[in-house]
Amino acid sequence: MSLPAIPPAPRPVEAAFRPLDEGWLQWVAENRLRNCTPESMLATMVQAGMDPAECQQVLEAMETDPVFLAARKFQQLQVKLESVMANQQKLLELDPAYGQVEKRGQMSVDEFLQRHVIGSRPVVLTDVARDWPALQRWSPQYLRERFGHLDVVVQAERSADPNFEVNKLDHQRNILLSDFVDRVLAGGATNDYYLTANNEMLSQPGFAPLLDDIGTLPAFCDPSQLAQRASFWFGPAGTVTPLHHDTLMLCHTQIVGRKRWRFISPLQTPLLYNHFDVYSPVDLDRPDLSRHPRFAQATVLDVVVEPGETVFLPLGWWHQVSALDVSLSFSFSNIAVPNQYSFDNPRITNW
Repeated sequence: MSLPAIPPAPRPVEAAFRPLDEGWLQWVAENRLRNCTPESMLATMVQAGMDPAECQQVLEAMETDPVFLAARKFQQLQVKLESVMANQQKLLELDPAYGQVEKRGQMSVDEFLQRHVIGSRPVVLTDVARDWPALQRWSPQYLRERFGHLDVVVQAERSADPNFEVNKLDHQRNILLSDFVDRVLAGGATNDYYLTANNEMLSQPGFAPLLDDIGTLPAFCDPSQLAQRASFWFGPAGTVTPLHHDTLMLCHTQIVGRKRWRFISPLQTPLLYNHFDVYSPVDLDRPDLSRHPRFAQATVLDVVVEPGETVFLPLGWWHQVSALDVSLSFSFSNIAVPNQYSFDNPRITNW
């Protein structure tokens, strides 16, 4: 009996090229608008498994694409605005004291409004809380004894999420204040949990006595609006509020512990890669200049705020805040000048 014929070996199949889809076409346009060279882009695309000939054709066609040329026109307008901002920042930095955040007491209302509100310059006020009962009463133990039976909303499990502030609603947890106090006191330095302004606990009747511990407000504030425009902060050493800007002006008084505040002028927004809402991906503790090279041009102001001192945050200033100790803080935005502003924030999530 004859053996069955051995089938011929299959011919090797050439590896298929990765398709150059709409996502890659957008990538090409975006990176040309960033002024990446066609040569470097071709190398990246070929390394990703695409047909070199097709990539070369797409790169050449992009230079005459009418949609891309329209984008180039708008890019010129954006670059002009960025240059205006950069030049205004240069003028501000001619001030020899620009690099320092001033600490001041006994400032007149007129000087405060002209220099810091209208002049848009951060300052630490040393005498705002001089008669506040909170400075003598507030402590973690006081919170436990007086309010420990009440529920609060905290942020938790932050350490595992690099975007914990953007995703803050996902980290909300209900907990008895007494249990949270115990966790803070026993847990050491950490950024894993924090009771922040988003808890809105001061709107609860049970926490109203905390507002009674706030004494005389600065003359530039409207006391009748305090209850609606105040926030409470409590957490361990090590908590970090990442780099972002607020959409109004506020004061932030340190009651217990110290916080480190770092500021960057809103005129330097183009250096901070603000692609989503009011957040920057730059971490001032560990800036990644390979991903964010323009940040190297930014000027960072740095100050440690002690108990009893009040930071004034001007409109639009970028800031990153780190707790150096177990910290209790009180912030308020009832400033008696227009303090509602509109920002057209980007919503780009894929850069």
